[in-house]
Amino acid sequence: MADQVKPISPLKNLLAGGFGGMCLVFVGHPLDTVKVRLQTQPPSLPGQPPMYSGTFDCFRKTLIREIAFRNRSYFQFFQQCVRGQVFLINVEVFCYLKALLSWKRGKGRKLQGITGLYRGMAAPIIGVTPMFAVCFFGFGLGKKLQQKCPEDVLSYPQLFAAGMLSGVFTTGIMTPGERIKCLLQIQASSGDTKYTGPLDCAKKVYQESGIRGIYKGTVLTLMRDVPASGMYFMTYEWLKNIFTPEGKSVNELSVPRILVAGGIAGIFNWAVAIPPDVLKSRFQTAPPGKYPNGFKDVLRELIRDEGVTSLYKGFNAVMIRAFPANAACFLGFEVAMKFLNWATPNL
Repeated sequence: MADQVKPISPLKNLLAGGFGGMCLVFVGHPLDTVKVRLQTQPPSLPGQPPMYSGTFDCFRKTLIREIAFRNRSYFQFFQQCVRGQVFLINVEVFCYLKALLSWKRGKGRKLQGITGLYRGMAAPIIGVTPMFAVCFFGFGLGKKLQQKCPEDVLSYPQLFAAGMLSGVFTTGIMTPGERIKCLLQIQASSGDTKYTGPLDCAKKVYQESGIRGIYKGTVLTLMRDVPASGMYFMTYEWLKNIFTPEGKSVNELSVPRILVAGGIAGIFNWAVAIPPDVLKSRFQTAPPGKYPNGFKDVLRELIRDEGVTSLYKGFNAVMIRAFPANAACFLGFEVAMKFLNWATPNL
């Protein structure tokens, strides 16, 4: 492993991590919305197709909220317009055209557009900035606690342990933000308007269930983030060392290599995190009292009704999101860290 030129500064990690978290949310939230909707969609009835057939279907239906074809008069009118020609009309395409016309006239359901993919982003922006700040602070502190002197180079198991500490640190911030975000994302997909925004959602959840309602899913968040954060940071440090040319410092790593290292670290992180994340999303969006025994009931129900593969719902959306979002996160972190090292070298 390459020598660490500068001593570890948990405070700089705190500040740079917050900026990295903002970069991650902006890049990754659209596919996070898709992931949550896939994970929490209800089981389809016998003989009926599921609400979303996959990642790209969910993405498309989020951009364009499809409407059910109930009135054949529109279709008959469309057929009259093309009278004398043989057409096999795709009803789905027709519904899309009808939705466009209804939207322009201010009637019927409206297109969600790109804002549908960013629904509920205010909660993670508010929560993720301090959460990633605390996450990188915890990682920096975990590394520093294991060093006997600033020149010590940590082994990969030590880096994994430091990353696990960061997962413990972030749970207190992550759980309320995730709870509110998931409720808003599910509300957007169902068409209900119970909550007008993140603050209204937090207020109503608190009124209904108290502080326990806000922190619903804490154990599952710990189960997800502690091992996943260890894998996250260890993988990133490992790849940085691999990508660093012989005789050079990891601090001189180029932007493309930082992006690749951060993106792959995100993939490894989510490979560990997906099963508990599926359980967490289902548990946090369930009505009060549905799962009295916590995640055990969620796990039992999922495996009984949908099989073991249900634990990997949203896998494609997660993996598509993981690379760009975490590449942006680590690039933002490294850029902010370089700025802080230049502006406040003794911090």
